[in-house]
Amino acid sequence: MTQAFDVATAREHFPALKQSQVFFDNAGGSQVLGEVIESISRYLSETNVQLGGTYDVAKQSEKKYNQGMQAAAKFINAIPGEIVLGSSTTQLMRNLSYALKFEAGDELILSKLDHEANISAWVQIADVRGLVIKWWTSEDKQSPKLDPEVLKGLLSKRTRLVACTHTSNILGTISDIKKLAETVHTVPGAMLCVDGVAFAPHRQVDVKALNVDLYAFSWYKVYGPHLSMLYADRSIHPRIGSLGHYFNPSNTLEDKLGLAGSSYELTQSIPKVLDYFGPDPARSWAETSAHEEKLQSIILSYLNSNDRITVFGETSASSKLRVPVISFTVARRSSKDIVDAVQGWSNIGFKYGHFYSKRLIDEVLSLGGDGVVRISMVHYNTEDEAKRFVEVLDEVLSNP
Repeated sequence: MTQAFDVATAREHFPALKQSQVFFDNAGGSQVLGEVIESISRYLSETNVQLGGTYDVAKQSEKKYNQGMQAAAKFINAIPGEIVLGSSTTQLMRNLSYALKFEAGDELILSKLDHEANISAWVQIADVRGLVIKWWTSEDKQSPKLDPEVLKGLLSKRTRLVACTHTSNILGTISDIKKLAETVHTVPGAMLCVDGVAFAPHRQVDVKALNVDLYAFSWYKVYGPHLSMLYADRSIHPRIGSLGHYFNPSNTLEDKLGLAGSSYELTQSIPKVLDYFGPDPARSWAETSAHEEKLQSIILSYLNSNDRITVFGETSASSKLRVPVISFTVARRSSKDIVDAVQGWSNIGFKYGHFYSKRLIDEVLSLGGDGVVRISMVHYNTEDEAKRFVEVLDEVLSNP
């Protein structure tokens, strides 16, 4: 993107948007840049060979792969040795949980506001290794937040890891990760592991500025290929064992946790995502954030005005407080019924359910059942699409 943000120009980069379908389920996976698609096709057509060869095509392939790793690290202000790519954040968290060195009695603090990817891996490894789990939750059943003061009460000298989300994939509320990192690091040796999957499509990520130890997100939700990425600060690498073959090196995070899970054709396409954000990515992200604030303002203005609707998460449309992942329920109507009805009247695609944040839905929000209605927009969505959603939803609610 260059010049001032223009949604029509941005949409031209996404082949899928030429369809009539309106995509309001972007938190499950964004549409893919055409440049990424073309890069993958070109790699498979011209340079699809095993890495490590000394012949010309093999050298080209390895160069492309290395450029992909460098771009992936640059995207979050890390170095290539601090990242590993894999098939999903769930898989990478599992790998990490088995590789981290713990002792029986070590304590893990887990947020109940999280996607299960950043919970179940720790729950299961705690059972295997005799670790102690402490749950970090909120008493607020409408707009729960990760409160540093609550966290302080859970920390102890045995705390080794705190796992939380940057932005809930249900609530859309942005957590103050830098402040939480400061709190965690008051305990010597305690690490902060952040799930950034719902945050990364909307804001620029700088892991060094956040001062996190571990950070994960999914490229397929940030306009790229179906890959995910885990960052681990170099300072904690001695605490991460290697899952690789005994004769292979274990110098980088990829060496330790990769297990050949990063496909060549997908990895080498990542530079195209960075190219999309242009030579001044900070400006590009600021402009897309401003556009997204307009989108969520349209939706939230209507939802907040209807006394039958309960919005879960931050009710303000401020981009400083939330991203356009918006969840709600309607009194006396099931979430499934709302989705079915709106989709029956329109070409707007979105979903209902718990979205793998089942502990949040059941234990914090006390909803259960078919969960919430969730719409999730990104910068390529338009104000007209948001207004159309409001029109159709209002029509549906007027016809019980």
